[in-house]
Amino acid sequence: MLLTIDVGNTHTVLGLFDGEEIVEHWRISTEARRTADELAVLLQGLMGMHPLLGEELGDNIEGIAICSTVPSVLHELREVTRRYYGDIPAVLVEPGVKTGVPILMDNPKEVGADRIINALAAVELYGGPCVVVDFGTATTFDAVSARGEYVGGVIAPGIEISVDALGVRGAQLRKIEIARPRSVIGKNTVEAMQAGIVYGFAGQVDGVVNRMAAELAEDPDDVTVIATGGLAPMVLGESAVIDEHEPWLTLIGLRLVYERNVDRS
Repeated sequence: MLLTIDVGNTHTVLGLFDGEEIVEHWRISTEARRTADELAVLLQGLMGMHPLLGEELGDNIEGIAICSTVPSVLHELREVTRRYYGDIPAVLVEPGVKTGVPILMDNPKEVGADRIINALAAVELYGGPCVVVDFGTATTFDAVSARGEYVGGVIAPGIEISVDALGVRGAQLRKIEIARPRSVIGKNTVEAMQAGIVYGFAGQVDGVVNRMAAELAEDPDDVTVIATGGLAPMVLGESAVIDEHEPWLTLIGLRLVYERNVDRS
């Protein structure tokens, strides 16, 4: 089995693959101050709950693939793989790792590893051209050409960031549950804020994606739009441009990168 770990700014998502099938997954908070020893205990605890693994991770896991947008966590995870699972092949996505995705940016090193991994998985699953919309701490839009090249993207404040900002900066507003309201026209302050978030972000997605698709392909209808990220379900039913929803897109990309970098012969 392959353990995949996607470390985001807010949450860390872990997935367990049996071949090409994801058989288990977990979502935990990202804590930049966790040490390698703490992370190892956390991993062992999660794995121990899975009936196919039991208490000894090393007995069943054949490989580990990791990407992180938080450098301090990546450093500690590197130590985890070295100290606790040194006999298991591990791929950490960083410069020098083969992804097969040409990056057509002014400075390719600026592009987050998760965005390249998403582009790889999107092309593998749906082909290009495509746009990946990732609803995370930030809402990111990534454009991939018909030839599988990472062309560029857009970064906007995420849903949770926007909700937090409203609660902090609005004198009579507060932090609310992110949920779909009864209607667009809110009948109370909470519903009005929920409508602004849900329908506002849906409109943002439609507007940005339509502009990106017009630049990406001669026929914008040829562009496949894939949504991923923990908050994607909030917008799926309201956006007119999203074609596919793949919640495990990054984990699938990590599996593909692992296969490209580890000789299993």
